[in-house]
Amino acid sequence: MSDLLTVAQQVVEVAKAGGANEVMASAYKSREVEIAWRDGRVEKVSEATSRGVSLALYVDGRYSVVSTSDLRPDALKAFVNESLGMARTLSPDENRTLCDPKLYEGRANKDLQCEDPDYDSVTADKRREFAKALEEAARSVSGKGEILSVESSVSDTSSEGARVTSNGFIGERRVTSFSAYAATTVKDPDGRRPDGYDAAGTRYFADLPKAEAIGKKATERALACIGSTKMDSTVLPMIVENRVGARLVRALLGPLSARSLQQKQSFLDGKIGKEVSSKLLSITDDPFVTRGLGSRLWDGEGISAKKFPVIEQGILKSYYIDDYYGRKLKLAPTTGSSSNLTFALGADGLDKILSKVGKGVLVTGFLGGNSNGTTGDYSFGIQGFLVDKGALVKPIGEMNISGNQAELWKKLTMIGNDPYPYSSTLTPTLVFSDVQFAGG
Repeated sequence: MSDLLTVAQQVVEVAKAGGANEVMASAYKSREVEIAWRDGRVEKVSEATSRGVSLALYVDGRYSVVSTSDLRPDALKAFVNESLGMARTLSPDENRTLCDPKLYEGRANKDLQCEDPDYDSVTADKRREFAKALEEAARSVSGKGEILSVESSVSDTSSEGARVTSNGFIGERRVTSFSAYAATTVKDPDGRRPDGYDAAGTRYFADLPKAEAIGKKATERALACIGSTKMDSTVLPMIVENRVGARLVRALLGPLSARSLQQKQSFLDGKIGKEVSSKLLSITDDPFVTRGLGSRLWDGEGISAKKFPVIEQGILKSYYIDDYYGRKLKLAPTTGSSSNLTFALGADGLDKILSKVGKGVLVTGFLGGNSNGTTGDYSFGIQGFLVDKGALVKPIGEMNISGNQAELWKKLTMIGNDPYPYSSTLTPTLVFSDVQFAGG
């Protein structure tokens, strides 16, 4: 039994002895390291370790969440008893209770490979050399603009946790993650300073792309933005690059939460079994992706993870129902949050898609904006390239797209074969017809 599991179990026992009807205790510890590099030298080195206990208390129909970083037995006991007293001062809420223990059953017995066994071999020198190599690669790219500045960073996290409930849930989890980032600012002949970046995040250090690839891509993206202009307002096909498509996907799926449904803030309320997009769109919530950034065996309430369809050939199949709002809605819980989102893929990569589209706009970034979950109305700033005859003709910026999610997704006409691997939303290239672009 791990030390964290022992702590979580002891806290549950103390809370029960103090009068709690139900308890969930989560004990954790983590380590985060970052090296930031700018213009030839280390700019920042940081390392932070933390440990603590988070406690959900259910006391006489009242609910409270508290946490502490002091894990000494006497201090924990005093903290729990004080927290119980504070919880009793709150207003009761009959819907606050732990999950039905049946929801803990059926937990998959899988090794999701979320912890890099070689984490400790990633030394300070290795991080520093990686950050340095990112900048050197970024500065090695020549083009029509002067490189003004390059910043890069390498960071990683190692964490472990244990969770125990008073009604039978016990779980432990250990994960690692690594990220690398490079950003380049260049000088446009007209005096502007366009920038570009590239980044990657993985569970295993060995799965990160080479520093050279990330650094060069950052500068190539910055140089490609030189001479960026507005277009006249127009209606054209929109090709969304895989690395930024998650912005649209999350705007679509956010209103699927039980909280949004219960508070009448979802334009997808009542849409189960109905068409919400073109038939090309099939999204699956898959918690069992090996080394996936969203992979898990249980969710935040202890509900055993399961793979399920969210949208299937354009038909909405599932909501995200947590236990609390599920009780309010009188709906059976599924899970309160997404894990990994995977897509039914098409046959072509970006280059072939561009040639098939002919003329359109390739969106490589969303700049600000918002999507209203209640109405589905959205407005986003975009940057990217005008595409003609399959080629990138010129960079564009300071443009906006606006419309309604319910209409946009029914205009989905192509899906790529290129899911973005460095996210829990593994979005491929997406193509939408007849999108309104507002410019000068």
